[in-house]
Amino acid sequence: MEIKNKELFKNKCYVNGSWIESNDKQVIEVNNPATLEIIGTVPKCGTLETKKAIDAANSSWKEWRNKPAIERSNLLRKWFNLIEKNHEDLAQIMTMEQGKPITESRGEITYGASFVEWFAEEAKRVYGDIIPDRLTDRRIVVIKQPVGVVGAITPWNFPSSMITRKCAPALAVGCPVVIKPASQTPYSALALAVLAEQAGFPKGVINIITGNSKEIGEELTSNTIVRKVSFTGSTEVGKILLAKCSKTVKKVSMELGGHAPFIVFDDANIDEAVAGAMQSKFRNTGQTCVCANRLFVHEKIYDEFLEKFSKEVAKIKVGSGIEEGVTSGPLIDEYSLQKVKEHVADAVNTGAKIAIGGNIHQLGGNFYQPTVLSNVTTKAKITHEETFGPVAPLYKFSNDEEVIEMANDTPYGLASYFYSKDIGRAWRIAEALEYGIVAVNTGLPSKAEIPFGGVKESGLGREGSKYGLDDFLEIKYINMAGI
Repeated sequence: MEIKNKELFKNKCYVNGSWIESNDKQVIEVNNPATLEIIGTVPKCGTLETKKAIDAANSSWKEWRNKPAIERSNLLRKWFNLIEKNHEDLAQIMTMEQGKPITESRGEITYGASFVEWFAEEAKRVYGDIIPDRLTDRRIVVIKQPVGVVGAITPWNFPSSMITRKCAPALAVGCPVVIKPASQTPYSALALAVLAEQAGFPKGVINIITGNSKEIGEELTSNTIVRKVSFTGSTEVGKILLAKCSKTVKKVSMELGGHAPFIVFDDANIDEAVAGAMQSKFRNTGQTCVCANRLFVHEKIYDEFLEKFSKEVAKIKVGSGIEEGVTSGPLIDEYSLQKVKEHVADAVNTGAKIAIGGNIHQLGGNFYQPTVLSNVTTKAKITHEETFGPVAPLYKFSNDEEVIEMANDTPYGLASYFYSKDIGRAWRIAEALEYGIVAVNTGLPSKAEIPFGGVKESGLGREGSKYGLDDFLEIKYINMAGI
């Protein structure tokens, strides 16, 4: 690994301002998914260490929440500046442990840093209300206060930005955090902790625990000190965490699985739609919760779109993400590879045809060929299950009503996409799609300024934007009489 600032690569957890090992000295090995080589170890912490982290966060809470907003804002700004200063090193660490192409890692560091910058500003904008009372001798005052200690459980596919998207708003309003990063990608999280320490965050305000997911998750969801849990991951795990959080009635944010439709209408600019589909589907090797999972193309332009799309997919360069020019890296692990293989085989068995790809890549390991499937039927698993890999299934449709029904026929409701030049259709389709995010004529809707989140079984709450503060605040009503 070629990083200039060696301090960023930490193999210990960060609790109460100190770098610690697990109590029993056990470790977890972390491998490079491109080479399968072990790149290091991190502590295998559990219940005891998580309690210490929660207690540390709780001890810091009173001081942190009572700091003037401008002081919290300034610390976030310092953190942002340090992330920017160490931009390339952070990207190198991410590619090494996650596998995504270095250009995408650089993009994620920029994206992740944008949340810190955004909420550094929003920290100064937590407003309340004065509500007119029908009685003349009293006033109705509404204020917003931090919810308390926050537990953040983050995924491996975006190991930096999912931390900043959750923690920046929490820190901005006065909530200390305990972060559990994915075991596959802990080093990006620990590097952010190094920079937070350098920025001057007080002890206990930011804590990072690596290790046993079950034990750490159990403690974060059951401990009464933790008042909010924010999770990004699968719907299956999210439901388990929701059930556990219900026992202590915690606030929750759940950014769960997706099954995004990508609709191309007959009036669309086909070249733009192809470019958008490439951006949405094959970013991070298809391992994003908002990537296009079902591509619905109008029957009038289906053949043209399939031809142009397949030609672009053929240009994808697969390889180790650290190599310049590579545009698609490995899948994260063997399990993910097997799921992709299963979905492709099942689609073919139910009538689909392979337009391009459809097999393990010649590089072997966790690499799979970028794949396009045509004439996919609704019987295929890929129609109903999130693949999380570089496979694009195409479906034909004939009218607006039909495609809306097909697009909404899923328990998921995170992101959706469509291409059309008809402004009337754009409004009708956007309002009819049962998704928290609707992207019209673009394949890249995510940014710090937007409220990211889903409906139905894709989650609860919103992250980013001015609305992103609300999930970390409680509303308090004060009735002031005798005035």
